[in-house]
Amino acid sequence: MNKKRCLNLMSAPYVLWSAAFIIIPLCMVFYYGLTDRSGAFTLSNVAAIATREHARALWLSIGLSLVSTLICFLLAYPLAMILARMNVSQHSFIVLIFILPMWMNFLLRTLAWQTLLEKTGVINSVLSFLHLPALSIINTPAAIILGMVYNFLPFMVLPIYNVLTKIDPNVVNAARDLGANSLQTFLRVTFPLSLPGVVSGITMVFVPALTTFVISNLLGGSKILLIGNVIEQEFTQAGNWNLGSGLSIVLMLFIILNMILTAIFDKEGEGTAL
Repeated sequence: MNKKRCLNLMSAPYVLWSAAFIIIPLCMVFYYGLTDRSGAFTLSNVAAIATREHARALWLSIGLSLVSTLICFLLAYPLAMILARMNVSQHSFIVLIFILPMWMNFLLRTLAWQTLLEKTGVINSVLSFLHLPALSIINTPAAIILGMVYNFLPFMVLPIYNVLTKIDPNVVNAARDLGANSLQTFLRVTFPLSLPGVVSGITMVFVPALTTFVISNLLGGSKILLIGNVIEQEFTQAGNWNLGSGLSIVLMLFIILNMILTAIFDKEGEGTAL
C-alpha cells in the first residue's frame, strides 16, 4: 500500500504537467473552436475549412507535406540500412553526428537555410563568383520542401533504423539460403519487417510538416500560405481565436488518423522506442 502511494506521489508532477500543458489547452481549443464570440455553440468555425482560401491552404499543406514525407523516406531508408549494417562503435558515432544538428534550435536551423538560399545569400554568392547563373529558390514551394526535409529527416531515419537493427540476421540469411536474391529478400523479408518503423517515420514527418508555419514564413517569404500560417495569423494578427481553434480541430483529425495508422502497424511501439 505504501509502495502504491509512493508511486502515486511520484506521478503527481507528470499529472500536473499533463493537465497544465496538454489537457487544459486542448479543452480551450475545443471550447473556442465550437463557440462564437458570444459563447454560443456553432460549427461555423470548423466548417470554415471549406472556404476557398482555407481549403487552398489546406490542400497545399497536404501536398507539400506528402512530397516532403516521400523525399524523407527515399533518403532515410537507404541511410538507415547503411547504419544498421555497421558495427556498434561505428554506427553509434555516426548516429550521434546525424542527430547533432537536432540539438540546435529549430528556428536557427531554418534561418540558416534562409541565409543560404536568399538572392544575395551564400549559395548565389558562390555561383556568382564562379560565373554561374543564380538560383531562385527562396520564396517558392521548393524552398519550403527543402526546409521540411532538412528539419524532419532525422524523424524518418531513427524509427526505421531502430526497427532494422532489431531484425534477426538469421531471418535474412534463411531467405538467402532458400534462393532469394537481394531484391527478393528486401521486398519479402526486410521491408515488411521494417513497416512499423516506416509508418512511425511517416507519422513523425507528415504531422509536423502539415502543421508547420515557421518554415513557410521564413523560406516562403509569407507569400505561400499553408494552413499552419492561416491558423497562426488568426491567433496573432486577426485575434480570432474561435476561427483559429476551429481550423486547428480540423488538423487534429489528421493527427488522430496518423495515430490510428501507427497503432495498427506498430502495435508494439518498435518504431518509436530507441
